[in-house]
Amino acid sequence: MLKEERFKIIMKQINLHNKVLSVDLSKLLNVSEDTIRRDLKELADGGHIVRVHGGAISKSLVRPFIADVNVYSIEEKRIIAAKAVKLIENNMTLLFEGGTTIFELTKVIPENLNLTIFTISPQIAISLSEYKNIKVFTIGGELKKDHNIHVGAHTINELHRIRFDLCFMGVNAISVERGMTDIDMEVVEVNKAMFEVSEKNVLLTIAEKLNLSQRHQVSDLSDIDFLITELDCNNPFLDGFRNQYSHINIH
Repeated sequence: MLKEERFKIIMKQINLHNKVLSVDLSKLLNVSEDTIRRDLKELADGGHIVRVHGGAISKSLVRPFIADVNVYSIEEKRIIAAKAVKLIENNMTLLFEGGTTIFELTKVIPENLNLTIFTISPQIAISLSEYKNIKVFTIGGELKKDHNIHVGAHTINELHRIRFDLCFMGVNAISVERGMTDIDMEVVEVNKAMFEVSEKNVLLTIAEKLNLSQRHQVSDLSDIDFLITELDCNNPFLDGFRNQYSHINIH
């Protein structure tokens, strides 16, 4: 496989999942990890990605406020945000994860709603600070620098002290067989805690992440109440989730 072809596949994986591991790319592309490391270095030197220990992450994941950062599938994420905001009602207490889809949601909340919003993401908290009628709280803990969210035991303990009406969360990968999965175990543990402390849980994902799977399971989807994509809710692509998880409201 030519280097240019590898680059296209690597960028696709990073844009889709936000973070990739060198070992996974090595298996996917059937090349050595040394080759992958050289590829990632070249892509990082060119300003396309951000290298981290063991792999790489999307620039939009860590710098969503930079105007020249191209967010992957931005139009689809705006459609998802427009659907998700309809679930928010006055005087709710909400829990927001981080990521670019949640960031789009923060932009479309009606100005007249009185809300209390907690988040594990410093960036999401800053985005919400523009609203006069929203009380914003951050759930503290260790900052996972390659995700810009808080993780660890302190974060999980703080989450368990509060009850939320709705939890809004992005998705790394989701499938009928394995449910919601992620590449990072620290993120998985915090996501599990977020589901446990919320009355209802909302997953936001672009359709490209459907029927994909990562190594660590967050939930088998029994904890999920709403699944929101950019697709029409009756799209046949969603039939597997509709048939397997009839309790989930698909939007």
